[in-house]
This record gives sequence, structure tokens and C-alpha cells, in this order.
Amino acid sequence: MSRRLLLLAGFAVCCNSICAQTIDAPQLKPGDTWVYSNTRQAGSRGWDNKVTVSTLERIEGDRILVGTKQQDSTQSPTERTYGLDWSRSRDVDGKQTVVNQPLDFPLKTGKKWEVGYTETNPPSNKSHSSETFNETYTVKGWEDVQVPAGKFKAVKIEAEGQWTAVMARAAVGGTRTVATAEGVTAVSQAGRIDPRTVSGRLYKAFWYVPADKRFVKSVEEYYNADDVLSQRYTEELVSFKPAG
Repeated sequence: MSRRLLLLAGFAVCCNSICAQTIDAPQLKPGDTWVYSNTRQAGSRGWDNKVTVSTLERIEGDRILVGTKQQDSTQSPTERTYGLDWSRSRDVDGKQTVVNQPLDFPLKTGKKWEVGYTETNPPSNKSHSSETFNETYTVKGWEDVQVPAGKFKAVKIEAEGQWTAVMARAAVGGTRTVATAEGVTAVSQAGRIDPRTVSGRLYKAFWYVPADKRFVKSVEEYYNADDVLSQRYTEELVSFKPAG
């Protein structure tokens, strides 16, 4: 076998070894700092971008406290807790519930996990009497990804799912003008919209780099009942500074 073939064979073995490995949770430390470029797109209504700085402030058992603020801001950071797998939880009908879990350690290609919950009278949408989200995450494997911080070989995780909402009963009304022999009369009309169920889909993708202890890129997309993009959130790593 030629030297070139030997080198190629060695590279293939090395790559297969790296890409087939099981990845454990990162060794997070207070002081770890990530800078991200955040873009929010609201369907066809436009988009905005800002750069944020997130610093791990302390570790609390199975949770971490992270302070985030806009770059160069003089305001105090917004502090929020995450799971050690960077999962996000919030109050859902009086109970702390995981609503987003981009990672589930140990990671390995093909691994799957699910996140699902139902919330009544969601505060984010008063027109819904309830909302249900169900999504399945899958570790797809390794691929190259380019972000402002550079080019990385990352583990890609994808999530596909569906949201379902029950529209709240609503009263509707209006006034119209009617011409009569006596003149013009304003006529009021009233009615109501009965509850009905609507649904749409969602898609998420995360590119995780073990050396950076977090994903270097994430995309979250939400589609309405007509399968039209209503919101897209994108995060891309600008820099990472491990605790000194």
C-alpha cells in the first residue's frame, strides 16, 4: 500500500473514532463566557440583531446560573438558571417544566429524546385557551459549521415537532350604518367565535462543540397553521473564553 493510501486510511480511522465517540457533559466552571450574535426574524415583518454576552456565575447542584446582557451595555445582566444540559425550564400551570432541551448527555449519533407539555391560558398568547408542544430531538452526527468565531466540527442535533392550540372563545361585534326612510341609523351587531383547534409545526437545530462547552450555532423555527414561517431565532458564537 502506498504512503498516500496509508495516510488516507489512517485519517479515516481517526475520523471514524472521533465521530463515533460518546460525548459526556462538559466541565462547566464559573467564569466561562460566551458571546453570541442573536438574530430574530418575525416572518415577513422584518428582523433584528444584537450581540449578547453570557457568563456562568455559579453552579447550583444540577443547575447553573448564567448572567446575560447586551454587549457594551451598562445595565446589570439578566440572570437565569439552566440545566447542566443547557435545558430551559419555566412555570407551566404552577409547575417548573422543561420546555427546551437541546442536549441530553451522553451524546451519541442516533440518540433520541422527547420534550412535551401542555399549558392552559398561556401568558404569551391571550387568544389561546391552551397550547401543547411536542418535539423529538435526534443526534444526527458530526458536520462542519461556520460561525463568526470560526469553522468548527460540531455534533448536530435536530428537533422536529408540532404545536397545537385551542382558540379561546371570543366576543365579536361592530356597528354598520343603514339608510331608512326616516334617515340614517346605526345598527349594532354582536356575535361570538367558538373555540376551535389549530396546529402548526416547529424545527430546531443545534451544533454542539465539546471544547466550547455549548452549541456554537442554534436555529429555532416556528410555523403557523398555514405552514408559513412565523418566527425564527438564530444564535451564532462570536467568541468563547473559558474560566481562568
